[in-house]
Amino acid sequence: MTKLLILDGISGVPLGKELCEAFVQIGVKADYADLRQCESQTLYGLKAGFRKAMNKRENAASFYHMPKLNEAKFAAYLRQQAPTVILVIGFIYKYLNPQFLQKICKQNNIKLFLYDTDSCNLYAKRREFIFFIDTELPIYDEIFSFSQVTTRFFKDTKKLNASFLPFGANNIACKPIDTQITKVLFIGSCDLRRIFLLEHIKDKVTIFGDRWQRNYPLISDTLKSKINDQAIWGAALYQQLADAEIVLNITRSPFYGVETGVNLRIFEALAAGCFLLTDYCEELEQLFVIGEEIEVFRSASELADKVEFYLNNPEKRQTIAKRGHEKFLNYHTWKIRAKSINQLVG
Repeated sequence: MTKLLILDGISGVPLGKELCEAFVQIGVKADYADLRQCESQTLYGLKAGFRKAMNKRENAASFYHMPKLNEAKFAAYLRQQAPTVILVIGFIYKYLNPQFLQKICKQNNIKLFLYDTDSCNLYAKRREFIFFIDTELPIYDEIFSFSQVTTRFFKDTKKLNASFLPFGANNIACKPIDTQITKVLFIGSCDLRRIFLLEHIKDKVTIFGDRWQRNYPLISDTLKSKINDQAIWGAALYQQLADAEIVLNITRSPFYGVETGVNLRIFEALAAGCFLLTDYCEELEQLFVIGEEIEVFRSASELADKVEFYLNNPEKRQTIAKRGHEKFLNYHTWKIRAKSINQLVG
């Protein structure tokens, strides 16, 4: 019988916990470990700083990161948990040496898998991206990736065992309570592409996310007034979704640059029954019927036009939102994702 252990490298978002709960719901014995909370090496900060400085001195062209966790304590924890399968969420290299994890998995006959959720965030960090690909990815029996573009890259260019597994979400039941309904809601961290696009709808948008104030010199006064410079998750995020007429998704520049964009926000918006307007990528057409279940834009002018159109046509907007929610419930819940993973790892 499968005993699954999820090692969460991106616990700042609830994805790993929600996926673990979904495994339990389908009858899989599953445990969850937040790698940020596992016991660190003694004097980790001092050791990491020293070793990074030495590596930069000896080989300035390479990426180096000292793993955070105490290997002996982690090995003891793993023996106690005794999983038959480990699923890493995001990455492991910041916490454990990938070869160490591979070694103890082989010693204990544990299958090892990765749910790649964050590789696109490394595109602009060339040395770290190469390190991740060459050092970590080869340890896994299989890689599940959120992106078809990344899946093809892993399989065709790097000859790794990889398959496409889009994000999911839990159904979100949250009713509007705000007396001032948000016309257009955007939730996400600041990015230059996002700034330029949002300027075209600055009179209608409300923004939540971090790293916006540091970019204020690039932002108009009108758009600044629409920014809440804070990251939101959980109930606060869900309520903002419920209070929005249009939920806008704009992929960050690295995602857009490689023509992928099926991020977590898409599934959260549909899970909440929202009308979703997102930037176009080919992957979307394999998951949703554009114009019937979601809507897309391909340029700043089309973004402005569609915002105007759907704000003025609530019946069309609500019809698309309803169909999008139905598609989510039938194909894109975390429970459905857990069943897919279980068939492949069991």
